[in-house]
Amino acid sequence: MSANELPVTGGPAAEPLHPSIHGDGPGGQDHGGEGVWARAWRTLRKNPVAIIGAVIVAVFVLVAVLAPVLAPYGGSELPGRAEVRPTMIPGPSAEYPLGLDRYGGDVLSKLIWGAQASLLIGVLSTLFGLTGGLLLGLLAGWFGKSVDFAIMRLVDLMLSVPSLLLAVSIAAIAGQSSMAVIVAIGVVQIPIFARLLRGSMLAQKGQDYVLAASALGLTRRSVTMSHVLPNSVGPVIVQATLSLATAVIEAAALSFLGLGGGEPSTAEWGRMLTAAQQELAVAPRLAILPGICIAVTALGFTLVGESLREALDPRNRTRR
Repeated sequence: MSANELPVTGGPAAEPLHPSIHGDGPGGQDHGGEGVWARAWRTLRKNPVAIIGAVIVAVFVLVAVLAPVLAPYGGSELPGRAEVRPTMIPGPSAEYPLGLDRYGGDVLSKLIWGAQASLLIGVLSTLFGLTGGLLLGLLAGWFGKSVDFAIMRLVDLMLSVPSLLLAVSIAAIAGQSSMAVIVAIGVVQIPIFARLLRGSMLAQKGQDYVLAASALGLTRRSVTMSHVLPNSVGPVIVQATLSLATAVIEAAALSFLGLGGGEPSTAEWGRMLTAAQQELAVAPRLAILPGICIAVTALGFTLVGESLREALDPRNRTRR
């Protein structure tokens, strides 16, 4: 009898001790031979909410990547500067399908280039926060005791400050630039990932497969890195998809507050909202269009993240 199986005294075979060995969890195989991630993918393909979210995200990414091809003008170009008057901002026309802004820039081009700026900030800030959170969560979950206590108190301190206030403070200190925004949003996300990974690792360390692996002579480092950590990152990956939506919104908020750096006429959705405040009565489209872009993009990431969370939730397996 294998050391990883319970003794069978009759009747149906006993349940496997842990998914990493027999597949009843992240990265393993279920009793039907289908991996959890494969099962989640099959479930997502049948989920209309996930499909809608994936389509929104795919369109957003394609627009951002193909911005140099799709945009009629550059992100900082002002082709209609001569046509703009203090009391009149030209609306949609054949040359400018969505009209001009107060600086004479093509609104369509700025929306397209703004997608690229938002994607870059959202992805890089989430990766920054994910890397820092994984490092802190791994240290806390691996060493425990005093190291865990010190890291968690630091995390609690960071979580005690409202996320937007913390991001604004960091961006103001780091300076007005895109890199400052990325760092500010990433730092805000670090405690979320750290606490989530730490809790998931502690739950995994209490499983029987850890005791079985230790009894076989595996070191704590080997057990942690080869078994505990891979089976703990599932919730963190789901949270990362949800954090992308938050990052897009927070990036727009920081730019709206004037902390995004760059010229006021530079293409970025939050900066476009800021510039549109003075023209709400004359040209409300200048605020409505970037606002819709921000809301729809955040909705897409949220739908994908929530659908992935439900697909990976073990409590939902019996319902499929």
